[in-house]
Amino acid sequence: MNIVLTGANGFLGTRVANQIHWQGNLNLTRIVRRAVPEIEGREVVIDNLDARTDWSVALKSQEVVIHAAARAHIMKDEALNPLAEYRKVNVEGTLNLARQAAIAGVKRFVFISSIKVNGEQTPPGKPFFSYDAPSPEDFYGTSKYEAEVGLRELAAETGMEVVIIRPPLVYGPGVKGNFASMIKLVGKGLPLPLGAVHNKRSLVALDNLVDLIITCIDHPGAENETFLVSDGEDLSTTQLLQGVAAAMGKPSRLIPVPAGVLQFGATLLGKKAVAQRLLGSLQVDISHTQKCLNWTPPLSVKQGLQRCFPHQQD
Repeated sequence: MNIVLTGANGFLGTRVANQIHWQGNLNLTRIVRRAVPEIEGREVVIDNLDARTDWSVALKSQEVVIHAAARAHIMKDEALNPLAEYRKVNVEGTLNLARQAAIAGVKRFVFISSIKVNGEQTPPGKPFFSYDAPSPEDFYGTSKYEAEVGLRELAAETGMEVVIIRPPLVYGPGVKGNFASMIKLVGKGLPLPLGAVHNKRSLVALDNLVDLIITCIDHPGAENETFLVSDGEDLSTTQLLQGVAAAMGKPSRLIPVPAGVLQFGATLLGKKAVAQRLLGSLQVDISHTQKCLNWTPPLSVKQGLQRCFPHQQD
């Protein structure tokens, strides 16, 4: 089977490409912004992802597209018109690729979306489901939702199968962003006032997400479905910090400050968004994914965290 993977040298794409290479029964074309000569296999350099990109060389004789490239979520976006910039890449660029893929005869388009399409938080014990009405709250989530809408319309028009995957926070070796910042704080052994947080958040280990993506390449149950994904174990911020510390071989120095006090302090400091991520809940229900695909996350949270720090396992 011939597969095109966009974003092939990114955090997720690199792992997907490696897994496909290890399997040995799939022919992969890697789409990258900069050439990586030491990587084996076919590589096509495309440095722009927008409505004008020509994908003809990359899509020739291909059967599946895995679209992992995107304008990623940016906490402090300094663009003059952030929504327009997200739409340029995540909506117009995605739909341009998908239209050309359909014309080229691609059978299935696997789109890596985001749980932000569902929203930013859930009441504890009331997770998001794949069939919930979308409710994106930021520009990034809005752009992913608009891309999903366009892809479903294209699937109905052309018959090309579309598979949508909405991951929550993805963690693994080389992770960046907020998770990397948390790792640094734990690694320094600093006391943190997060020892009494009782929220629930769904996360997904990088290798669990990759396993689902590989499953969706040709599974008949994936056709035109939307899948939520997680490790199947929801953690509080306190439990996550404890798990990270254990995986690093470090003590967890967590002070049990009530969440209400933390919320009040964050509000005074103008850090409500930070507090929401640390104190709020965001759970996803993956029963639809498991049922459609007969799929179970291969790694536990403990195993996923251990893979973030392979040197600690020597």
